[in-house]
Amino acid sequence: MLTAALVAALLAVPAALPALPGDVTCLPGTTFCVVEVAQPGVPGGPGTGGGGGAGTGQGRQCVVATTGEVVPCFLAGWGWFSDEDSCYWMPVAEQVPDGAVWEGHYPDGAIWAVTCLTHAGTNGGWTWRAAPPPGYGGITVTPAQLAQRAVDQMALTGPVIELSIPADRFGVVGVPVWLWTEVSATTWGPNSATASVPGLAVTATARARQIVWDMGDGRTETCRNPGTAYHAGGVTSPTCQHIYEHPSGQQPDQAYPVTATTTWDVTWSGGGASGSLTVTRTSTSSVRIGEVQVLVTT
Repeated sequence: MLTAALVAALLAVPAALPALPGDVTCLPGTTFCVVEVAQPGVPGGPGTGGGGGAGTGQGRQCVVATTGEVVPCFLAGWGWFSDEDSCYWMPVAEQVPDGAVWEGHYPDGAIWAVTCLTHAGTNGGWTWRAAPPPGYGGITVTPAQLAQRAVDQMALTGPVIELSIPADRFGVVGVPVWLWTEVSATTWGPNSATASVPGLAVTATARARQIVWDMGDGRTETCRNPGTAYHAGGVTSPTCQHIYEHPSGQQPDQAYPVTATTTWDVTWSGGGASGSLTVTRTSTSSVRIGEVQVLVTT
């Protein structure tokens, strides 16, 4: 079975030259091109020492920071691309203990061959590093998956349900019940978090769009704000309220169940990608509603 293998043929030709044989990747900012040709596959792959094809980071997108150019995440003979510096990193085959390049760190860490794309030419050399650079070896998570991890880190919650009727009292049919939530980063936002793995980081920002209040009597209220806290003497809420038409005496525990669901809009970016997603969070409570009894005497 034939596979595509990236041959480490670094051709000293201008990157703008259009007619080169095979599939050609001309690296931005340099005069070097890499020719991809078909040849029998060799067991192994990047990181194993075999002759497998060029990797793409398994969902990762590699971008040169200064130009925005998308490049392969792995190049045979050059190694793995690091978002940290827009360079390719590959450990030197023979880790000779002598030499100033170790900077006195031997035997800790390793000597790496570095090829950078941020300037004309190869702009690299040998250097010591204590640990592999971010992105080395590829990653198995996509920017969108990291965005979801960032959302999880925010610990977004449903509303902190507040009602103008205290839990130990009854409201009255026909009198507005004020609805609101305490405002915080986790209940209304905005809220931001960054999730990362070596070589890739994604930042997500969440903002609440609305709260839908299911009042337990078959009706809902949609409020595109956190509501207004009740104050003594208040009658009609300026932002978010509900008026019950029937008492709750026939309900379980003589109370209407209240369910409040916040819809969050999330935007994210990182790894040369961006996107948006919507999440919801729900909280529950209850409210008792009675009716005024009018006593008529004759």
